[in-house]
Amino acid sequence: MSMPHLRGDTVLVTGAGGFIGSHLFERLIRDGARVRAFVRYNSRASIGALADVDARTRDEAELMFGDIRDAETIARAARGVSVIFHLAAQIAIPYSYFAPKDVFETNVLGTLNVLEAGRRAGVRRIVHTSTSEVFGTAQYAPIDERHPMQGQSPYSASKIGADRVAESFFRSFACPVVTVRPFNTYGPRQSMRAIIPTIILQLLDGTGVLKLGSLTPTRDFTYVGDTVAAFLAAGTAAEVEGLEINLGTGTEISVGDLVKLVAEAMEVAVPRLECEAERLRPERSEVERLVADNRQAREVLGWSPIVPLVDGIRRTVDWLRAHRDWYRSTHFQL
Repeated sequence: MSMPHLRGDTVLVTGAGGFIGSHLFERLIRDGARVRAFVRYNSRASIGALADVDARTRDEAELMFGDIRDAETIARAARGVSVIFHLAAQIAIPYSYFAPKDVFETNVLGTLNVLEAGRRAGVRRIVHTSTSEVFGTAQYAPIDERHPMQGQSPYSASKIGADRVAESFFRSFACPVVTVRPFNTYGPRQSMRAIIPTIILQLLDGTGVLKLGSLTPTRDFTYVGDTVAAFLAAGTAAEVEGLEINLGTGTEISVGDLVKLVAEAMEVAVPRLECEAERLRPERSEVERLVADNRQAREVLGWSPIVPLVDGIRRTVDWLRAHRDWYRSTHFQL
């Protein structure tokens, strides 16, 4: 039995200016929800990836600037809301080595503020966004929700903290929160920080050299449209409060093999690969293997990914070819 559809409901999306958030924003508008998009304030009035969303679609939503670290602002944003999709976070792992305090304040304190605001506003559901990075290198595979957590970077530690805050609000206050844990989502609008757009853009440049970090880690890649479908299911499915749900395909691929797959999809030769030291994580911080067990998502959300990796890569290539100037000239390098 499902909860009511989101059509006509007022929903809050924190991190709406991010990669996944912008796609979720579009889908919610298309499905008839009334969307309140929360974007981190900046002096340029930048709306991040929402800049790529059709202006007529953006005009259907309410845009709010602020900072999730400010409890009063989040409390105002949550008023009159039925469902909160909480995606706002500091997600850059290299940045977390440089500024761990900022990352912890945003990811842990910010999540606390969102949960408290949602609880006091009496929302029907809070969908909290985790990450596969909380698991660290797989101790067994595929990784299910019972896998031990390991803080192999300040970023992953901050997300572990945020997940435990969400758990505590469910256990302590019966807060209707469900945690979704995407593994590696990819697709149009993803920042240049991520591996797939990094590979594609360098191949489009045709320099003959591909500069990457380690080629041996494996990841489980899900197309952004599939990830968004899982978020929507988590926002509407019955009796999922308190659960933590892995979102992935159950298939892993190494970075080295990913390079070959992207090159084949683009019909170009694999160039010479060069390892850049600045792209490497500290030795004990590198996550060597991530691959999801998605059985719980199938069982409780009725969700499974449908876009094959090669098809999703082709869609991403097409978008990047059409948006190279925008992609490089905007702020969206975070």
